[in-house]
Amino acid sequence: MTTGVPTPTHPARPRRSRLRTFLPLGVAVWLVLEIWLLTLVARATSGFTVFLLLVAGFVLGAVVIKRAGRRAFRNLSQTLQQAQSGVTPTSEGGRGNGLTMLGGLLLMIPGLISDAIGLLLLVPPVQKGLSRYTQRAFERKMRLADPGTVGDAFQQARIHRPDGKVVQGEVIRDDEPRRPGGTYPPLNG
Repeated sequence: MTTGVPTPTHPARPRRSRLRTFLPLGVAVWLVLEIWLLTLVARATSGFTVFLLLVAGFVLGAVVIKRAGRRAFRNLSQTLQQAQSGVTPTSEGGRGNGLTMLGGLLLMIPGLISDAIGLLLLVPPVQKGLSRYTQRAFERKMRLADPGTVGDAFQQARIHRPDGKVVQGEVIRDDEPRRPGGTYPPLNG
């Protein structure tokens, strides 16, 4: 069914978010700073020292991620055992695993700035403060969000396509139940 509305010659482009605009610039600046800092340390000490620092950061990050993963798996299995036995599971044991894993990942990434941030994320008071801040921010965003279900969000994502195209249509609902013998329109040849 057509509505007689002319099709636009150029589709409307969606507005680009700030994150998509500035994230590549931020990553480029971060990489340049990492390389600059590594060259400064290499000039002050030696290239072998920088190599040892990078290898030590990688090994430490791998150990941290492995321990946090084991702890998360142990907490998950304990929670499942508690749930099967009928005891209400407690959620206190799983705190900080995500930030610990992020700290380990940042330690594994070559660079001194990422190593410093990764080590900072391994400090328990920093983890508590950051988790409280992100929880408050998440709760604030959820209070401001429109009510609905996940299905509603999926439906909206399907309707508002990123290329700006809108498919015009009409829904025809047939509420009458069909009869087993049913009446069908005649076939005209």
